[in-house]
Amino acid sequence: MSDATLAVSSSGGAPKVSKISEAIIRIAGNSQDGIQAIGGFLARLAGRSEQEVMTFMTIPSTISGGPSIFQVRIGSGEVLSSGDDADVLLAFYQHSYEEHISSLKKGGIALYDSDHVEPKEEWKKDYYHVGIPISSLTVEAIGGTAKDKGKNIYSLGLIAKMFDLNVPKLEKLVTERFTGKDPSIAKNALAAFHAGYSRSVGNLIETFHFVESQKREGQQIVMNGNEALGFGLIAAGVRFGAGYPITPWSDIMELLRRELPKYGGTFVQTEDEIAAISMAIGAGYAGRVAVTGSSGPGISLKTEALGWAVMAEIPLIIVDVQRGGPSTGMPTNIEQSDLNIACFGGHGDSPRVVLAPSTVEDCFYTAIEAVNIARSFNVPVFILSDQAIATRIEAFPEPNLEKVCQDISPDLTTVADHKPYDLSAPNSVTKRVVPGTRIASGKYPIATGLEHDELGHPTGSPKLHMAMSAKRRKKLQALANTLPVPKVYGPPEGNVLLVSWGSTQGPIREAVDRARAAGDSISGLDLRHINPLPNGLENIFSGFHHVLVVETNDEGLYGYGQLAGVLRARFADPKIRGINKTDGLTWKVKEILERVTAKLASNGK
Repeated sequence: MSDATLAVSSSGGAPKVSKISEAIIRIAGNSQDGIQAIGGFLARLAGRSEQEVMTFMTIPSTISGGPSIFQVRIGSGEVLSSGDDADVLLAFYQHSYEEHISSLKKGGIALYDSDHVEPKEEWKKDYYHVGIPISSLTVEAIGGTAKDKGKNIYSLGLIAKMFDLNVPKLEKLVTERFTGKDPSIAKNALAAFHAGYSRSVGNLIETFHFVESQKREGQQIVMNGNEALGFGLIAAGVRFGAGYPITPWSDIMELLRRELPKYGGTFVQTEDEIAAISMAIGAGYAGRVAVTGSSGPGISLKTEALGWAVMAEIPLIIVDVQRGGPSTGMPTNIEQSDLNIACFGGHGDSPRVVLAPSTVEDCFYTAIEAVNIARSFNVPVFILSDQAIATRIEAFPEPNLEKVCQDISPDLTTVADHKPYDLSAPNSVTKRVVPGTRIASGKYPIATGLEHDELGHPTGSPKLHMAMSAKRRKKLQALANTLPVPKVYGPPEGNVLLVSWGSTQGPIREAVDRARAAGDSISGLDLRHINPLPNGLENIFSGFHHVLVVETNDEGLYGYGQLAGVLRARFADPKIRGINKTDGLTWKVKEILERVTAKLASNGK
C-alpha cells in the first residue's frame, strides 16, 4: 500500500482512513478452505470497479489437499504482476502464518484466525498483528455445521471492511456464485459475509480506501487465462474439439464441452490423448479447424499424430498449458519447459507454428490469431500457455465481439481443378478444398501420411520428398515475413535487454520500470511468436550489450534455458544468456533484478 503507512488510531477515536493506489493481499490456508473463492471475489470486484487486478495461486497436487495460497493485487493504476511482498497476510492456520509471514512487507498487517494461530513475539515488532477468532465467530454467525465452509466468506467481510470495498457489488458476486444451488447456501454465505463485515477492527488498525481508478473506455471483463483462451477459440469460429483431462488444461476442455453446443459445436472427451488429436485432425480434414490440448505428458503422446497433420497439411490447434515436469512432476505449479517439444517434438522434419500469449487478455486474441494462421497456412499451431496464466485472474477491456467473431464454416463452392500440394503455389501455400466440394475436372485429391505428389498420391521419389519437405518449411518462412517486429519496452538501445515469453512479461516490465527509475539502463522485449521467430530481432539485439532471457525452466547443460537456446541457435550470438529458475513459482520483480545484477557481475561487467 504505497500511499499509506500503518497507523494505530487513538483509543476510542475513529479509525484513520488512508488513501491507497494499490494493495497486495495474500490468503494462506488449506485447499479445502475456499481461499481461491475469496481471491476470486476480490479480483472480480476489482474488475467491476474499473480497477486493474492480477492474481497468483498455488494449490496442492494431491487429492487429499494441503497448504494453498491465493495472492491478489488490486490497483487503481496499471498492474503488471501479482506483486512481490504482501501488504496484508490472512492466515488461517499456524503453518499458514509461519510459512508466509516472510512474504509481508515490513509494517504489513498479519490478520490471523486466533482460534488456530499463536503469533510469534519476535515477529510482532516487524508486522502489525490482528487476531480474530474467525472459525468460532463463523460458527456463531451461521451455525456449527458450516464452520469449514463459511469462514472464507466471513474473512471476505473482514477484508471488505478493512479496504472499504463496495458491499452491494460483493453481495451480488456472492449471490451469483451460488446461483442454481439451494437458496439456503447463498443465505448462509451472505450471513457470514455480513458478520465479518460487522466485526469491529477500526479501533485496532487503520482502514483503507482506494483512490479513484483511471477511467477506461468501455466495459471491463474479468476472467482467468484458461477461460480467455477457451472463449477466444469460440470467437475464432472453432466448433469442434477433442481432449483428455489433465491439469491444468482440463478447465479449457470443460469450458468448451459446456459452451460449444450453444454455438452448434461439439467437444468430445476421448479415451486417451492419441484418440483426441486424431479426432481433431479428422475434423480438420473435413473442413473444420479443430482444437485439442493437454499439458506436457499428453503432448508427448500427441506427437506421432502431429507428424501426420504436418505431412497432410491439416490445420489444427494444439493448446499446451505447461506445468512442472518431467513426467507428472509438479502438476499444479508453473514451468515453461515445453517450448522444445512444442517447436521440435516429433519425428522427421515436421515444422509447426508456436505462439505464446503473455497475459490473460492476450490468451483471447492469440486463440483467434492461431486459428487464422492454421487456416491460412494449413499448419498445426501450438498455443503455449502456462499454469500461471491459466489460473490467474485479470481484468481487461471487453472485446468487440461483433468485430472479432468469425464464421469459418467450410466453403463447398465448386472448383475447376485442384492440387492440394501444388509446388508452384505462392509462398508454398495451397488453398484447401474440403471433402464434399465438387471438382469439375474429376481429379479428386487424397490425404495421406505417406510422402505424396501434388495430388496427394503416395510416392517414394527422392526428388518429390525434397520438394515437399521444402514446401512445408517455406510456409513457415512466408509466415515469418508477415509477423510484426515486437516493440522494445523502454529505450531501443542500452546496456541490458530482458527477453520474456509467456507469463514472465509482466514481472519483467515492472522490473524494467523499477530499474530505470533507479538509473539503470535496462529495457524489455516480449516474444509472442516463438516458431517461426519474427524477422528483425537481430537489429534489436545489436543495440544492447547484454541480452538476458528470463524463463521458468532449467538453465540446461550450457547455462541457458529453452528460448535462449532457440535464440542462440538462430543468431549465433554469445551475449544471449539465460536467467532461469524451476521453483514452480512466478518471478518476483526483486528476484529478476537480483539475478540481473549477479549475471552482470559474473561476466565482469
